Amino acid sequence: MKAAIIASIIGSAAAFAPSSTGRATTSISAEKSASLPFLPAPANCEGYVGNVGFDPVGFSNYFPVDYLREAELKHGRMCQLAWLGYVAVDLGMRLPGYPEALSGATSATAHDAAVEYGALGNIFVWIAFAEMAGWIGVSQMLQGSGRAPGDFGLGKKFLDGKSEAQIEQMKLKEITHCRAAMLAFSGVVTQSVLFDKSFPYF
Repeated sequence: MKAAIIASIIGSAAAFAPSSTGRATTSISAEKSASLPFLPAPANCEGYVGNVGFDPVGFSNYFPVDYLREAELKHGRMCQLAWLGYVAVDLGMRLPGYPEALSGATSATAHDAAVEYGALGNIFVWIAFAEMAGWIGVSQMLQGSGRAPGDFGLGKKFLDGKSEAQIEQMKLKEITHCRAAMLAFSGVVTQSVLFDKSFPYF
């Protein structure tokens, strides 16, 4: 029964996947994955910076890898900011004009306090605008515009004068930090809720 429910959820999620002429073809590689040597290397991930052959579920066979990389970068960038914000609040930092109703809230309890205060509605609206604007670039990328995943035209001056190898190194650093941040944010939230303590959460 549980397997049927999980299969139906995955199947319904796949119905909303973006269509693309990009790199998303089902293929089986004879080469073994570097990170999971008991599985074949995901062939569709070849050529992407930071590829270590980690795709145990095989998402790259069903979704455009550009779309998956866009999502990875987006969530990694958000988690870098989120970790910093989460810890900063628990260290007592507040923005000027911070509502008195939320002044006693910790990062772990801020959600309920913000709902009661009515602040989350405003946050939702601004996030919705950001998502709509971001989807324009993603949609164009999936239609073959040539836009690189995660490229919003910010910070390109830091790449001026750099060789292709140096640019690849910068991209590798970013994706590595994104992956670390996703683990760090989930860890810090779990620690703060489990132990109900402020930073360093133990």
